[in-house]
Amino acid sequence: MSAHDIDVHGDVHGDVTVEALRLSDELAGGTAKAPSADIAEYALWLGDDALILAQQLGAWISRAPELEEDVALGNIGLDLLGHARSLLRYAGSWDGRSEDDLAYFRDEPEFRSAWLFEQPNGDFAQTIARQFVASAYLFELYSALRHSTDPTLAAIAEKSLKEVDYHRDHSVQWLLRLAGGTEESRTRIIRAVGDVWPFVDELFRDEELIDRLGTAAVRPSTLRAGFDAVVDTVFAEAELTVPAGFSSSAGGRHGSHFTELGHLLAEMQVLARRHPGATW
Repeated sequence: MSAHDIDVHGDVHGDVTVEALRLSDELAGGTAKAPSADIAEYALWLGDDALILAQQLGAWISRAPELEEDVALGNIGLDLLGHARSLLRYAGSWDGRSEDDLAYFRDEPEFRSAWLFEQPNGDFAQTIARQFVASAYLFELYSALRHSTDPTLAAIAEKSLKEVDYHRDHSVQWLLRLAGGTEESRTRIIRAVGDVWPFVDELFRDEELIDRLGTAAVRPSTLRAGFDAVVDTVFAEAELTVPAGFSSSAGGRHGSHFTELGHLLAEMQVLARRHPGATW
């Protein structure tokens, strides 16, 4: 296999509608209610990962190195926002909170995103390195989560996987392009991979919640072999090596976050908090 073989292809805070179409009708999983607090917490983990990465990618619109990439990163961000909406809606169904409540009216310690997704955009190479790790991980996650015994999580994973397949290919092609381009682009992608790599291990850390969920969830450690196989293939073609060094103690699943998250949330939440209850 080569890198090119990877497939190319009751609301408290307001009601969001577009004409007669309720946006909630577009969500994977429909109107299902989470059957337990643990299922809701797991959906929150995954939803926060997608939400934070979507917000990060949106910052590249009008700032990417070429117009086509403005569109590509924007579309990837919208895909991830769709995943986040489905997952956060499901998470909030347990205790009556809406997806907007969870996105806009939680404080930093209440978020459950992993530190990898919270890493700053940096330069374009750093965004691509982060996106490669994120999409390679999400591809393995959703591939396995399709077989969840929770039907809503399985449905969300089935829909999301098709989009993450494209996200992964997009980041692979850019990583190869930067690694094989100019001396400057290669230097930057090597540095970027080194910057994000300390946050990889957290993605595959088995937490106590996973033990309680059993076959409804995916044990993160079981995803590592598939992830490593993709990394090894892509890095071999790019003539890159997996960085050696420390692994962050990152505790995003428990509400301890990277310093950048507070700034990101302040920007993301300011409008909703300034005008609570607004509809549009």
